[in-house]
Amino acid sequence: MSQLVAYVDGSSHGNPGPSGIGVIVEVPGGDRIRISKCIGWQDNNVAEYVALLEALQCALARKAHSLCVYSDSDVVVRQMSGGYACRSSRLYSLNWICRKLARMLKFAIRRIPREHNIEANHLANTAARRYRGKRRPSTNAAAARGKPNHRTLRG
Repeated sequence: MSQLVAYVDGSSHGNPGPSGIGVIVEVPGGDRIRISKCIGWQDNNVAEYVALLEALQCALARKAHSLCVYSDSDVVVRQMSGGYACRSSRLYSLNWICRKLARMLKFAIRRIPREHNIEANHLANTAARRYRGKRRPSTNAAAARGKPNHRTLRG
């Protein structure tokens, strides 16, 4: 069983806007796993939680015994540490899933300054830029199906 260290960051260009995550997982022996993923049109706090979720899933997939996470997100660190209650409906399910997975490990999360999280930040921003060229998803169900609605009929 291994002890892992992860640096996580989420990025949103617009808040909400094109978003990405960056995760660096340091494994015993000096190897590093680098993860950079587009996560669609999200806000920054969602992106931060998705980055944490990715680190937790990576640790569990590697059958790790413990995981120490470093993040520059004050909201995620305080909510996961119990300092802040998670009252946001859009973050609640992510918080719940992360807490559930964290209980399967010896888990710790610590806040670090942004300048100490540069590599994860770079991965997150790179992923968000990859998504940037895509259109924002439609929130209008009729438009998503290609059907006109009352607004498009009025001209």
